[in-house]
Amino acid sequence: MRLLDLSPSFLDACTRFKTLDAHTEGEPLRILLEGYPEIPGDTILAKRRYLTAHLDQYRKLLMHEPRGHADMYGAIITAPITTGADFGVLFLHNEGYSSMCGHGILALVTVAVETGTLALGDTPREIKIDAPAGLIHAKAYRDETGELKVSFRNVPSWAEALDCRVTVEGIGEVAYDIGFGGAYYAYVDADGLGLSCAPENVAQLIDWGRRIKHAVMAQHPLAHPLEADLGFLYGTIFTSSKTSSNDAHSRHVCVFADGEVDRSPTGTGVAGRIALLHARGEVALGERLRIESIVDGAMQVCALDNADFYGKAAVIPEVSGRAFITGRHEFILDPKDQFQQGFMLR
Repeated sequence: MRLLDLSPSFLDACTRFKTLDAHTEGEPLRILLEGYPEIPGDTILAKRRYLTAHLDQYRKLLMHEPRGHADMYGAIITAPITTGADFGVLFLHNEGYSSMCGHGILALVTVAVETGTLALGDTPREIKIDAPAGLIHAKAYRDETGELKVSFRNVPSWAEALDCRVTVEGIGEVAYDIGFGGAYYAYVDADGLGLSCAPENVAQLIDWGRRIKHAVMAQHPLAHPLEADLGFLYGTIFTSSKTSSNDAHSRHVCVFADGEVDRSPTGTGVAGRIALLHARGEVALGERLRIESIVDGAMQVCALDNADFYGKAAVIPEVSGRAFITGRHEFILDPKDQFQQGFMLR
């Protein structure tokens, strides 16, 4: 049976969104192309506040079921804010809006190049992107085989706290560090807890990640040195030395937002991790690490240089990884649909 096109009268009655979907090392990114109303604001953080207050129903519609799922992730491209920037971006997830997203940056640049939106020449092209956490400097070029290579220099990243401990209900005493890589994370040694970072253990990882996040939030309030809106704990990152390949330094499983699990090693997470390792003297400037994810995706990260960020002893991380386009979609909201803002099931 051949399906016919939808009637113009039906489409006129519906709200429609066009997206281009991609993934970075397994982690999805749904890029909004058409359908969102204008988002006012003089800064990316102001635009994020407007989204939260006035347009959050669309985030729920496109991230939640039945159009998305509990681990869906999205991006809205905006006009640039900073002079010389190419574009701005706002990131969406199952709970709200993040402050920075490394896998999103890698996917956006890949999509922009592969669709011809950004042209590449004979030398690597720098792309400047306004994110809520600050200006991101991405780089794209094709190697001698024609393969696209994408990386980005992140905002200054630092070790916020080392060797902390908290008692977590149902787990016991947990040791953790806090690192900032565009967002704050509590880093926990999964091996020390006897916790497997394998895909089949994802339910326990979500449960313990949530418990630890809320316990750390209660014990360790955070204040970003520049922007109050960035001063919150985004998630828990479990680290493990049990990797699937000999050239990987470690494995990351990031549980963020409302129990969302990153399929990639987490771009902001590896940035915060390199800052922690450098602060401990375990990694030198320029030393590149390969960190893998729960599904064996991988990102490379190094600390390019030291930096002082409003009194914080920081580093400038560089992160690279692979992204791929997965599809184009037009989503339709029938005004009679009872699930106007979707739902989530775990």
